[in-house]
Amino acid sequence: MKHLLFLAALLASLTPALAQLQPTAANIPYGDPVNPRMKVDIYAPPNAKSLPVVFWIHGGGWQEGDRTSIQLKPQAFVDKGYVFVSTGYRLLPEVDMVTLFRDIAKSLGWVHANIAKHGGDPTRIIVGGHSAGAQLAALICIDDRYLKAEGVPFSALKGCFPVDGDTYDVPAMIETAETRLRVHGFPMPKQGHRVKFGNTAELHRDYSAVTHVAKGKGIPPFLILHVADHPDNTMQARRLEGVLKESGIPAKAFGARETNHTRINQNLGAPEDLSTKAVFEFMAECLKK
Repeated sequence: MKHLLFLAALLASLTPALAQLQPTAANIPYGDPVNPRMKVDIYAPPNAKSLPVVFWIHGGGWQEGDRTSIQLKPQAFVDKGYVFVSTGYRLLPEVDMVTLFRDIAKSLGWVHANIAKHGGDPTRIIVGGHSAGAQLAALICIDDRYLKAEGVPFSALKGCFPVDGDTYDVPAMIETAETRLRVHGFPMPKQGHRVKFGNTAELHRDYSAVTHVAKGKGIPPFLILHVADHPDNTMQARRLEGVLKESGIPAKAFGARETNHTRINQNLGAPEDLSTKAVFEFMAECLKK
């Protein structure tokens, strides 16, 4: 019994060390006028100087989520010698989808202009995101219109690792989801991808990362993480991988096993997590170039 009490006390004493790393700079606005969601949090190692930057975009179906929901990531990336930036952005239905894209670009523009003051290197930025954040990460690193508007050259982007996104090809996802519902006699969703992405075929194509892949744009290398036994996200990952490779852009789809859409995000940063190992290996390779 004494041993159990001792163990409980020991675990309790370790709890603060296991808590989420606190930002070195928090609630920094990047929009004008300031919106509560248009802010970034920065996590940097002590005495950081000219370190590579990980720019992270949270998920939540483009309608929810928060930049503070980042689990193990800040500690893991800081421990590896990166400055980690988590960004917020406005959400549907407060704004339309293209405003989300512009918010992400504006945020990355702020990081590019200011991260040197926080120990980061503005010429070495790697972009990642989960779920809806994966779609946003992929699009912003492929469709150069948004970053150009904020003065960010693609040469500053050294890599992109979207995590378990389902909308790199929006029309394909809409057709897949709606066909499944139709053949089984279920009604169409009132707030599905068709509506979220503008409800026209033209916008669905324009908001798809695969539409904008082309040689000579400076698109960075991609590591496309996905849950291996989820057919829709697997096919989306393989579709993006294939289009990138066809244009000579280094790309790899990595299927994570024995996980799900939530856990692949929650476990990113865990020492024995295979997706985490793949990400760190990918980033190290990107930064050699």
